[in-house]
Amino acid sequence: MKSNVMVSRAVAAVALTSCVVGSTAFAAGPQIVPGPSADAACYAPWSADTKFFKFPEKKGPYRIALANGYIANTWRIQMIQTAKAYAAQPEVAKNLKEFKVVSTGEDVAAQISAINNFIDSGFDAIVVNAQNPKAFAPVIKRAKDAGVVLVAFDNILDTQDAINVNVDQKGLGVLWANWLVKHIPNGGKILEVRGVAGTSVDTDRHNGIHETFDKSGKKWDIVEVVGKWDDATAQKATADAIAVQKKFDGITAQGGDTGVVQAMIDAKHAFVPFGGETENGFRKFCAANATKGLKCSSAGTGPAQVAVAIKAAIDALQGKVIPQSVKLPLAIAEDPNFKDGQDFYATQSDNFFVGNSFPTCGINFSAQEIMGKSKENQ
Repeated sequence: MKSNVMVSRAVAAVALTSCVVGSTAFAAGPQIVPGPSADAACYAPWSADTKFFKFPEKKGPYRIALANGYIANTWRIQMIQTAKAYAAQPEVAKNLKEFKVVSTGEDVAAQISAINNFIDSGFDAIVVNAQNPKAFAPVIKRAKDAGVVLVAFDNILDTQDAINVNVDQKGLGVLWANWLVKHIPNGGKILEVRGVAGTSVDTDRHNGIHETFDKSGKKWDIVEVVGKWDDATAQKATADAIAVQKKFDGITAQGGDTGVVQAMIDAKHAFVPFGGETENGFRKFCAANATKGLKCSSAGTGPAQVAVAIKAAIDALQGKVIPQSVKLPLAIAEDPNFKDGQDFYATQSDNFFVGNSFPTCGINFSAQEIMGKSKENQ
């Protein structure tokens, strides 16, 4: 999800080469070893055939980088803030010699260049939210050959040679579509508000939605618009769609959901069943308008999954066993069970994603702890 500041390859190179080169990365690649993982409660393997990695133990503290792409929406901004908040926690900070953050926008080549520069600068581990799952094969090989731990999260990498940390994004699309199938018994016209084109999250969620509708045996007319997981973009896209189509029987949106509902209100469109993400503002709307027809399923995973990715990088550097693919739990709230102070926070900003805790990993954040950090590169 992206940055108001686009970082070119040249700028990224200058910023990264100015870093103090620290400890040399250890020998290439991890061993494939039997499970379970060192922290089985936190690191659930994706499936029964997920392999387990064990990197050679390396003495800390470590130099770890976050190579983000898109950052021009609240999820990505909150993710950067959460990463900085996690890195600042005393038990984490003691393991870090340096924590570097770079956001490169939607330019895939710029993000790959940033990762290459982190490898060349001697970073021990790189955490990445990838702009495209299939474009990173050469840099994945470089990281493996250099012994650099590479951990992808949210928008993961199409590889068996890096650690992937994610929720079941396709399953999330299935969940939303099933909600609409349940609440629209005769089928109908659906507005699908998509995310950022080319990312694995957008593709997987979209595929889950459409496959579920196709299997339902009902007739659906699906109108797709691009919201980029951003309230303002999604609000305009929804307003334009309503102006053209006049009426929808249900809505599913991958993000920017607060803006989608606001567009419905502004257009005086009747409230309809909605499958969407975990924005605080969206859940406020769902709780306040349930009796008026806004029946919501709100599910996803908060930006705190970046903290699990950083934790996995540190544990891997310490020689602990980690699944190659880690499956995180979804944070789900559905009508009629939206509770203030638990599922949403009436006194907090709309532009805040809830579900920012992974208790099984010992990870939890207050809104104040996250929002006190900046979104800027460092």
